[in-house]
Amino acid sequence: MDINSIMSSNLLQLQQTVQMSVLQNAMNMETVAAVEMLEAMPQVSASHPYKGSVVDIQA
Repeated sequence: MDINSIMSSNLLQLQQTVQMSVLQNAMNMETVAAVEMLEAMPQVSASHPYKGSVVDIQA
């Protein structure tokens, strides 16, 4: 192997490592944003459609 092929191989490995690092950082940022959005949502419980109301079950 000559030095050019070794350097080319190393450069390809470095590019893949950088791409994976950038992808990982982007995924982490998206996860943090999603968690923050979920935490910021108002915690309102939905009312039950009939619980607590009068239900007439006459035949």
